[in-house]
Amino acid sequence: MKESTRRRARRRERRSGSPPGSLKRPINQLPLVTVLSDEGVQIIHQASMRLLKEQGVMVLDYPAARETFREHGAQVEDDLVRIDEDTLMHFVRQAPSSFTQLARNYDNKVQIGGNHMVFAPVYGPPFVSDLDGGRRRASIEDFRNFIRLAYLCPHMHHSGGTLVEPNDVDVRERHLDMLLAHITLSDKAFMGSVTHADNARDTVTLARILLGADAIEENPAAISIINASSPLRFDDRMLGALEVYARARQAVIVTPFIIAGAMSPSSVAATLAQQNAEALFGICYAQMLNSGTPCVYGSFLANIDMKSGAPCFGTGENALALYATAQMARHYSLPYRSGGNLTAARTPGAQAGYESAATMLPTVQAGTNFVLHAAGWLEGGLISSYEKFILDAEMCGMLVRMVGGITLSDEDFAWDAFDEVGPGNHFLGSEHTMRHYTTAFYQHTVFSMDNYELWEEKGSPDSYKLANSRWKQMLKEYEPPTLDEAIAEEMQAFVGQRRNELRDRKPRTEWRTS
Repeated sequence: MKESTRRRARRRERRSGSPPGSLKRPINQLPLVTVLSDEGVQIIHQASMRLLKEQGVMVLDYPAARETFREHGAQVEDDLVRIDEDTLMHFVRQAPSSFTQLARNYDNKVQIGGNHMVFAPVYGPPFVSDLDGGRRRASIEDFRNFIRLAYLCPHMHHSGGTLVEPNDVDVRERHLDMLLAHITLSDKAFMGSVTHADNARDTVTLARILLGADAIEENPAAISIINASSPLRFDDRMLGALEVYARARQAVIVTPFIIAGAMSPSSVAATLAQQNAEALFGICYAQMLNSGTPCVYGSFLANIDMKSGAPCFGTGENALALYATAQMARHYSLPYRSGGNLTAARTPGAQAGYESAATMLPTVQAGTNFVLHAAGWLEGGLISSYEKFILDAEMCGMLVRMVGGITLSDEDFAWDAFDEVGPGNHFLGSEHTMRHYTTAFYQHTVFSMDNYELWEEKGSPDSYKLANSRWKQMLKEYEPPTLDEAIAEEMQAFVGQRRNELRDRKPRTEWRTS
């Protein structure tokens, strides 16, 4: 079953099948929107340092992490870890400002940091919905469908992670089915499991089988969400997974999960300071474990509706916090994750569209590098919606075009077209138009641009119905990318071993890849 290193290297050199259509990798050419002065950035930084030194961070049920902090100069008392600015920043500065995440199709690797933008699908909902079946618990087949859709969308640069929570699979081995789906149904980059340290180890093992231990040591094959349990707290699950990934040099997105007014004070300034403290604390720990571990400064920040207690999205406060957090990430020379097509709406109607647009525009204007929840999010993250996935992907396509900016070459000025057409005539049939008619403007795939009569003739479909038809057609036409047979066999053997261990409640056996 195991192969020689040489043979494995040859296999890795072979490229898998590419997705239909070329991947549209956006480089953000827009001037970035800022809401903080340089002095304001320093004020928030110092407030965060005060929180970490005076209040500290609770490290629950993970003595190894507390001991690591103690060994590197932090003050530890019971579960509480306090750390000073000099110690913290010494380690934060060791994180790279950008990195490349590998994909099994070399052409689909992604750059995270700088002015690069990566769109990844929705993450975590336990429910799905569609126009035909309504709201229901998600299944493993739903999970696979969303991976197929992400694979087919040129503006989804990433396969994502837990696109839905498949309720029909045993929770102990659910991560195995999800990882296999990512690797076999798509050849884009994917996210790792964080629900248990052993699940993170399984992610790393599968990545080594897929790409080789040496390759993923040089550039990460997995990127994973590590959430703070706000306010000012990390637990053993998250820190255990972080440790596994850091020691294997796989990328982590350290993300405080904050609903302001509930998990942070009811002010933007205090929330920013707390969020900054939590993110830097997690990044510091990753660097203590393995200097140079790729880390992303993450932010998931909404505010509470004071009347109902529900989270709000697309608000002015959300936008301000997003802009400001991006500035903080740049201050530390760290890649930034935030934003997405977020909404509290229950259906992909007007509220969903407005709230999502009000989040995505600040997302790109802030210079966000990794955009999770870029497609499919509904009902405050409780639902992955088939139709909204399609509508959001359309929005992402338009934004990719926007952030590319304006080019000013001689061809762009179309001098030959002016000579050909002259004053007072139209350019519809000009040679310049013919050269550029498929590329000059963004080509809509869902939204209707038909005149009224043609639209009426087609049954007067709204965007909901158009998106419904679109995802069904995409799944009908889907074909999986090719995967090396030897790699597929070894992955199945490893997954089979792990299933048996989990079902029999046996200790995890380390898999030795060749």
